[in-house]
Order: sequence, then C-alpha cells, then structure tokens
Amino acid sequence: MVKVLITGGAGFIGSHLSKNFIEKGHDVAIVDMLHPYYSINRKKQQLAHVRQAGSFRFYEVNLLDEVKTKEIFEVEQPEVVIHLAAIPGVMQSLEKPLEYVDYDVKATINTLKAAGEVGVKRFMFASSSSVYGDHHEKAMKEEMANGKVISPYAAAKYSAEAFCHAYQSIFGYSLTILRFFTVYGPWGRPDMAIGNFIQSAIHHEPITIYGQHTARDYTYIDDIVRGIEAAMWHNHQNETFNLGSSAPVTIEQLTTIIQKHFPHLKIEREVSRIGDVRNTWADLTKAQQLLSYNPSVTIEDGIARTVEWAKGYEAP
Repeated sequence: MVKVLITGGAGFIGSHLSKNFIEKGHDVAIVDMLHPYYSINRKKQQLAHVRQAGSFRFYEVNLLDEVKTKEIFEVEQPEVVIHLAAIPGVMQSLEKPLEYVDYDVKATINTLKAAGEVGVKRFMFASSSSVYGDHHEKAMKEEMANGKVISPYAAAKYSAEAFCHAYQSIFGYSLTILRFFTVYGPWGRPDMAIGNFIQSAIHHEPITIYGQHTARDYTYIDDIVRGIEAAMWHNHQNETFNLGSSAPVTIEQLTTIIQKHFPHLKIEREVSRIGDVRNTWADLTKAQQLLSYNPSVTIEDGIARTVEWAKGYEAP
C-alpha cells in the first residue's frame, strides 16, 4: 500500500487514476478546487464514481492558496504526489493566458514546495505533448522539447516542467514528468474532439472539423492509468516519459470510425485554428524500455467503449 495524494483527482484522468488506486488498496487523498472550466456537477459525478471503489479523503482547495496547500500536506504526509491539477485547453489559453500562469505554474510551484517540505518521496507531474510544439511528421522523443511552443497552455506546461526540475534539485525527491498524448475515454473532457463529437452525434447535431489531415496520438484512458502506475513503481530519480499510443490517427480516420457508430453524423469544416498543432506522435521507446509500457487499446476498441459509456450518460 502506498499513501498517495492526487491533485486534480475530480477530473477526467484523476478520477480514473484515483478509482484504480483505491481498488488496488492504496491510501488515496484527492485535492481539487472543482474549477468551472467544465461542469462542476460533472466533476462531482466523477467523484461519486470514484467513491464506488471505496473511501478516500477529499479536499476542495485552490492550490494557489499556499497556506492551505501546506496544511493538507502536513496532515496527509503522502509518500507519492501525482500532480494532475491544471487548467487544460489550448483555445481558452489564448483568451486568458494569465489564468494558465496562475493555475498551471504558480499552483504547481506551491505543490512542489509543500511536497518537499513534508518529505514526499516521489513527485509526479502531468505534462502534455503540447510542449513539443509543431514537429509535423516526426515521432517525438523526450529530448525534442526545446521551448518553441505555439500556445500559452503549452508554454505554461513547459514552464511548470522547469520548476519541477528546480524543486527536485532543492529537495531531492524522485521526480517523474509524464507527457500525455490526447487522452480519451469514458468521462473524457467534453471540450475535446472525441467527447465533443460523440456528444453531438448522440444529440443529432453536426460536428465541426478544423483544418484537414491533422493527426493526433489518441490514447485510451486505461493505457494512461497503467503508464502512470508503472512510472510510480519504477526506481528512477529524475525522468521524463511520453505516454501515448504511438499510432497517430488523422481527423478523417477518426470521423470515419465514429460514423460507424453514428451513420447519420454530419460534418462541417472550418479553417485551422491558431494554437492547434497539426500532428502529435509519441516515440515510446523510453517508456517501453524503462517502464515496460505498451498501450493495448486500439482506437477502434477505445471509441467503441467510449460510445457505449456515452450512450448511457449523454443520451437525452
């Protein structure tokens, strides 16, 4: 059993991870401010879903509050911190960049500092494939991130990674940075393509595609959870890993797969948006060699599982 504190545990990835850890007998505490980036009621439902697995302690706290953050760490004394809390979304970061400095950078600093001051053994930070910028057709290796990002969201994540390294040097805890590639699945964020497309299809509404021939390394949530767990157990001091599927899917391929479930689906097209990368594609060599990470859920199977869940949750 490990004593784990998960920030952002009411979110999409956090709720799946928390449920998995509780089912495996770990002692779990969740910190989440229930930010209204998307429905607070949805996040409460996700917490209720976690509760089905067993008990956990929940703190509704804004990590920008340094004093309250430190108090939680002093009470919990976690062995491992998995810091998932952040504001996601490229488009909103273009409109409100300073919020991303607050919630994705400053809140991370408070969490890193509190973890070090109470003697946390391992700190795990959820980063993003967006830190690679737009590398077009190349599979992205961990060392390819060079700061040349194309959105405020990506800039905040890249900056937060730098602070992770700084505080690891100060406090000496083991540090794991995980760069997620387009995660989807049941309870997925409603603003992301797959969740948005399926919800629209269920309600017989058209979907909008921005640009042509863009591709994403869509990664099913169960594979991400397995990758996080593998990284938690691995004996390393300071490492960064890609967690993706290493199988980029074009937007045209994605809509074709979804249309198999919703033949009536109507598609509208718009020009590409500022801040959107054209292609993301994870090189998983490092995660495969050090973590034995091998994603197993195909895009076809993952979409089928997500549609099945959505028909029960999203259906009118």
